[in-house]
Amino acid sequence: MTFLNPLVLFGLVAAAIPLIIHLFNFRRPRRVDFSSLEFLKELQKTTMQRVRIKQWLLLLLRTLAIACLILAFARPTLTGNLAGTLGGRANSSIALVVDNSLSMTLRDAGGAYLEQARNLAIGLVDQTEPGDEVFVLTTAASSDAAPAAYKNRSPALDAVADVAAEPGAASTARTLARAAALLDADAAHLNKEIYLLSDLQRSTFLDSLVADAPENVRVIVLPVGEREHANVAVTNLRVASRIVEVGQPARVEATLVNFGPERIEGYVASLYLEGERVAQATADLEPGVSTRAAFAVTPQRRGWLAGMVQIEDDAFEHDNLRHFALHVPERRKLLIVRGAGQRSDFVELALSSQLTRGRVTVELETIAESALAATALGAFDAVVLVGPRDLSSGEVAALTRYVDGGGGVLFFPSEAARAPDYNALLGGLGGGSFSGFSGALGSGQTIATFDRVDLEHPLFEGVFDRPDLRGRVEVESPDVYYAMNYTPSSGSEQTLIQLSNGFPFLQEIRHGRGAAFVAAAAPNITWSDLPVRGLFIPLLYRSIYYLSAGESVQGEQLFVGRPGELRLAGVPEGESLRLVAPDGEEITPEQRNLFGAVLLQTDATLRAPGIYDVRAGEALVRRVALNLDSRESNLQTYAPDEAAERLAEETGLPVKVVDPGPGTAGGILEAIVAERTGVELWNVFLLIALLCLVAEMLVSMQWRPETAPA
Repeated sequence: MTFLNPLVLFGLVAAAIPLIIHLFNFRRPRRVDFSSLEFLKELQKTTMQRVRIKQWLLLLLRTLAIACLILAFARPTLTGNLAGTLGGRANSSIALVVDNSLSMTLRDAGGAYLEQARNLAIGLVDQTEPGDEVFVLTTAASSDAAPAAYKNRSPALDAVADVAAEPGAASTARTLARAAALLDADAAHLNKEIYLLSDLQRSTFLDSLVADAPENVRVIVLPVGEREHANVAVTNLRVASRIVEVGQPARVEATLVNFGPERIEGYVASLYLEGERVAQATADLEPGVSTRAAFAVTPQRRGWLAGMVQIEDDAFEHDNLRHFALHVPERRKLLIVRGAGQRSDFVELALSSQLTRGRVTVELETIAESALAATALGAFDAVVLVGPRDLSSGEVAALTRYVDGGGGVLFFPSEAARAPDYNALLGGLGGGSFSGFSGALGSGQTIATFDRVDLEHPLFEGVFDRPDLRGRVEVESPDVYYAMNYTPSSGSEQTLIQLSNGFPFLQEIRHGRGAAFVAAAAPNITWSDLPVRGLFIPLLYRSIYYLSAGESVQGEQLFVGRPGELRLAGVPEGESLRLVAPDGEEITPEQRNLFGAVLLQTDATLRAPGIYDVRAGEALVRRVALNLDSRESNLQTYAPDEAAERLAEETGLPVKVVDPGPGTAGGILEAIVAERTGVELWNVFLLIALLCLVAEMLVSMQWRPETAPA
């Protein structure tokens, strides 16, 4: 026997009230005078026996009445085979939570896990009686709409049959809490039950965001699957090279994880670009350890290229490939801001198509310093500040927002610089401070040369000659006559080139999603002879490439079943954007304008992994990779009892496991029927309480207190 409202049982302490009254009833007997003492003793003996019998009978009836009344409110229910023999049960509202995550596609001796879960769900629906209602929920749902209540078996069976495995499943605990809230709000019956059919996968089971569920719902866990599966997955993918050019090798790194218990040697991974395999890598995989596989890929054309990394087949095929987008820019749109009295001709000449030899088209737009405040920076891939004299607070804020959103800034100083303005910009980017100059402008007297160059930085890939036999690289060093004294901060900065006087010549400041380069000398021969050195053109060219890359070298990555955001710069205002799925389906996401960019917001309905095109009309704006959440690749499971305990802690619901051990679905269904079939006995206990009260009243009326004549 179980109780549907067990907390009411605390009221049984009220059954002790009649006993307490009885024990403290010290009423003194009335004094009566008799003529014969023997007659008095005999009368006292007979009367006291009848009084004790009456008192104990009344005490019993009152105690039973209170106890049965409390038990009636606790709603006792007789469960198990005996209840089925006695017949019937209360009508119920049932929620079937079917785990349809990708791990349910695995198999054991009983077949695919999802097919086993469907068979159990069908058996549960078949056990329902007229008047019951059934809700069918899945952990991976393409819509957040509340499921309908099925009051007939046929539509409920159809809903179960339509359940298919999908990526992007929500956590089991969250779906369970959602089912409990649904029953609490919409169920037609007081008896509310949730049946969870799942393989109890650990990585997708719990959710720290789940709130406590209603208390008047009970949960029965029906575990499926009896095997542990080894699995290797591609959990991450990134383009390591920040500068990508046609005909030049770019580095791509894939993260492989061995979720199995044994070491794997010589595991092979392949990289495909535009559907063609272009590279392979092998790695030794330790159990439970992330391993990087590096590829070198040489793009043969410009534009957005679709790529993927594929690994060997195993039991769980859904994470054996991972998509990425590789961007080889067709053009760079560059803004040059020329400070008052400054020369920008060396920069413009170095980036001209004659000197870049057509490797990339750089669209240059040069403006005066005074026009900076009225220029929309978001339309440009990078901004070059050539010696601005002063910067207003609005210009500083605009440049800071631009870099934070993914833009790049190359900053050259002016000899007429205002230190507060420069430091406001540097501080806004999280950098250090400007404290004056060293040397004499146009003196021709060398004050410093290059002392150290960070050759490991991506900026210098392929710029300098290979190391000699002693492992040294000869770096061409210009003569510096006049330079800004810049002191780095302790933030996210890196000195790329350091001068022999101890100050940086080229400093990188990372801020938000973008970066800024701070140069100590302006591109002018009065500051140094760098503009007439052979190093100037490749250094400037690669700096612009690096700064304008942002995240566009690889593009953003989205995950199946999770909302995401795409920030697109350079899109004309008012232009309607849409997503084109790999199968050609077109989706129009929510879109809103930001400062110099457009923000696309995707929802959890994107469920087909692959490459999605962002288009404005027929023009391709961006390519985005949609991949599986790597949590689904870890196939380890909870033991049923542990899963029930964790669910109870997470949701606050009473959770019970029905797991008769290895066997057929029929055996599990028999255990379920024995568990859920029951007869509510509250009306029986209420009737007993009423009968006890009536009997107590009759005893009190008919059996009056004993008295003796005076």
